[in-house]
Amino acid sequence: MSEQSTRILVFSHRPEVRESIITAVGRRPATDLGRVDYVEAAGVADVLAEMDEGAVDLAILDGEAQPTGGIGLCRQLKNEIDDCPPIVIAVRRKDDRWLATWSQADAVLVHPLDPLTAAETVADVLRARRVPVVRG
Repeated sequence: MSEQSTRILVFSHRPEVRESIITAVGRRPATDLGRVDYVEAAGVADVLAEMDEGAVDLAILDGEAQPTGGIGLCRQLKNEIDDCPPIVIAVRRKDDRWLATWSQADAVLVHPLDPLTAAETVADVLRARRVPVVRG
């Protein structure tokens, strides 16, 4: 069981969406992973600042965010950041999964979020990454 905490960035312009994501994933998505510390972002500038800082282990982006959605933002981050942390996209419709794939997302969640699926998806993505983030 890991005692190292994981830092997850949650982006949506709507606080209730951020809250639903955080609640679904939980503070410890799996027993073999450390506790999760969340940082919330309501705007693209906040996301870019956090990602540029390099202290994010995983990002969960709302595909329906306004005025800039998480799908386009994910593609931008994946193409502009060397060794970009994994990104999970939350979409409203199952049919939008192809857009998340286009965006180079590591995984997709579909609203309404199922807590078991959300936690398992995030845990799987974090396990696949298994690269410790060094913070100075």
